[in-house]
Amino acid sequence: MAGAMVNWYLGVDAGGSHCRARLIDQNGLVIGTGHAGPANMRIGAAAVRAVFDDVIDQALEAAGLPGSVRREISAGIGIAGLSRPGSAEALGAIDFGMARISFATDAAIANLGAHRGRDGATLILGTGSIAQLRVGGADFAIGGYGFPISDEGSGAALGLSAMRHALRALDGRTTRTPLALAIAARFGHAIPQAIAWMDRATPADYAALAPIVIQYAQADDPIARSIVEDAAGHVERFIEAIFERGAPACAILGGLAPHLRPWLRARTVAKLSEPLGDALDGALFLAGFALPEVKAPEVKKPEELGE
Repeated sequence: MAGAMVNWYLGVDAGGSHCRARLIDQNGLVIGTGHAGPANMRIGAAAVRAVFDDVIDQALEAAGLPGSVRREISAGIGIAGLSRPGSAEALGAIDFGMARISFATDAAIANLGAHRGRDGATLILGTGSIAQLRVGGADFAIGGYGFPISDEGSGAALGLSAMRHALRALDGRTTRTPLALAIAARFGHAIPQAIAWMDRATPADYAALAPIVIQYAQADDPIARSIVEDAAGHVERFIEAIFERGAPACAILGGLAPHLRPWLRARTVAKLSEPLGDALDGALFLAGFALPEVKAPEVKKPEELGE
């Protein structure tokens, strides 16, 4: 529908756990929102469309607008798994009835939101890990190739290391630290039960063990500390690579980020910036809405942080 009149902008953030939508008017006022379950490309284009239709309809209903106004909406959608072969083509073949629609990865819209569409980078630390950069207006990623090959410094990586330690402890090949005992207790201290769990475990299952690792690291368990310190080392290298690739700023996002940040060196933390917006802001920027300027929070100097 090229050339159609745009009266509203819609941003959608579609990930592996949930899908969110935000509808705004031409002044940037939020007039409707929507929320639904997973909408990454692994569930298939048809299922993704059903989720999108659901959150769009929710946002329109909240705004008191009829479905017919879809033709006056410009949409920006960030979706996990878009880089999978054929995914972009499958979505592009669907007529959502919008005036305009643009797709990007969920990591890309998170980065656009964090830097209000300007050059910068985000390191996303959750179940997995990926760095998303915009340099000279060009968008690209570092890492994020999938667990267990990639996803260094992620929740899944922490959980995998904890499982390895627990199994070695049960074998008598390493010390039975409190972390090892806590993990082994989940399987009745029985190796066959642990192996049966691993046969069907997903990255999210491993990531569910990450809070236990963090807890015992904070309690000075030597193995837990070594696991977290190793993860922090990977995060440090990610951040170094981000600046080496030309990004002028870097923010860290994701559920694991606040737990790993205290384990980073002060000089690394001093390089980080706070996000200026969220993924839905990025999706709205992708839709063509000009995000208003937001002043970046003042970053503390290294001497103020301590080493």
